[in-house]
Amino acid sequence: MYTLSDLRLAAQSPKSILREMNRLGHTRMRTQAYNPNGICVFDEDWDNLIILDACRYDRFADRSNLPGTLEHRTSRAGATREFVESNFRGRHLHDTVYLTANGWFQRLRNVIDSEVHKLIDLHMNDPDGRYHSEEFKVVPPEALTERATEAVNEYPNKRLVIHYIQPHHPFMGPIGRKYFKPRTANMNEVINESSDATPRLVRRAYTENLDMVLSSVSDLLPSLPGKTIVFADHGEMLGERHDFVPVRDYGHHNGIYNSVLTKVPWHITENGNRKRIIPEAPEDEAEEVDIALLEQRLADLGYKMGDASAPEVEN
Repeated sequence: MYTLSDLRLAAQSPKSILREMNRLGHTRMRTQAYNPNGICVFDEDWDNLIILDACRYDRFADRSNLPGTLEHRTSRAGATREFVESNFRGRHLHDTVYLTANGWFQRLRNVIDSEVHKLIDLHMNDPDGRYHSEEFKVVPPEALTERATEAVNEYPNKRLVIHYIQPHHPFMGPIGRKYFKPRTANMNEVINESSDATPRLVRRAYTENLDMVLSSVSDLLPSLPGKTIVFADHGEMLGERHDFVPVRDYGHHNGIYNSVLTKVPWHITENGNRKRIIPEAPEDEAEEVDIALLEQRLADLGYKMGDASAPEVEN
């Protein structure tokens, strides 16, 4: 069912209208809340789950030299909000510590009735400025690696979910810094805001971000005991055409389930003995959140904000 905000967003541009037509095809006229062919990550076997935000399978396969075995899986989501809603909803994950550089779980946790043993949200909770880049308004990959390494010792009997924001824009490498603004609302605006921002440069800047986060993951892996999976919440369109109405597009979008967005890496690494996982009551689920600041930081990543109980249309 359409809401007034859906119609307003779709009316912003011809591309938005065409994207909405593709969304209707993928979601069977919005009768499906998420991709029914995707996995729920919490039903899978792992001790540590590393999530790369907006990471394409093909680019991961080309660029990664991580130890282990590369497979692929199908994601339930075309964007992070949808990933959080479809994987965490109704789950009380008292055996799990979630370290994240993306604020969507914090924004939705009450709406989707989900708990974890401990949420470490570096996107929001960084009072000393230790982890957050003021230039780019994101958590750099090395900062999340640093905090995750500490969490390994703090929570030896918990499953760890470690959610990097890269390779999601903003682009932080040499090409990214030269040709793109440090904070841009979404990937389509990345293309439109500068005459130098050609599709080729977007792909190169995206690859720089991917290389950056893969280097940090490589640094982290030796400290993670047991079975570790490197995964992606969704992929990224870099000029491919949509499935139903074949217009070219960029970015990632809720309700779009083409293979570019839903075929994601599933890289398996083993390091010594498996963990002995022990569920325990949550440590701090009642923590208050500055919703205005949280929404501003999500908006810095390109998300259109609105009622948390309503579906988000655009990235």
